[in-house]
Amino acid sequence: MAVSSPDLKAFLIATPFFGGLSDASLDLLISMLVERRFDAGAAVVSEGEPGRSMYIVHSGELAVGKLGHSGRVVRMAGLGPGDFFGEMTLIEMQNRSAAVVAESPTVLYELTARNLYAYYKADVHAYVMVLLNINRELCRRLRHADDLIAELTDASRA
Repeated sequence: MAVSSPDLKAFLIATPFFGGLSDASLDLLISMLVERRFDAGAAVVSEGEPGRSMYIVHSGELAVGKLGHSGRVVRMAGLGPGDFFGEMTLIEMQNRSAAVVAESPTVLYELTARNLYAYYKADVHAYVMVLLNINRELCRRLRHADDLIAELTDASRA
């Protein structure tokens, strides 16, 4: 179901994904979102599957996991309200790099690649802002991963 509510708009404005957008651009993007609900334990996305959408977490808790060489799933991150995931498939058009499972009843807002393209056609300036916001988050995640790799490498040499 498509979304529109003042409470949702206030929530989304406070997330990094929607930073810097004008009111009209924000309203257009919100109109393109689709609400998705998941029960605890439900797989939202699976590692390796084709992905053509991203999700913004409105409520609930999710776990991001990746299959390790041992064959066991390694928890990579936890997600909660205000976080987003799946953006990598919109940028690189590759299969999902990890699985995401709802740990509690969860409400997500989905933005498809098709709707993101429509957003580009309707408001290129706002589209660029959204891509900048996505890239800022990817850079934050990469810096965090760099820190973890450095800590692990340092610990293994001690």
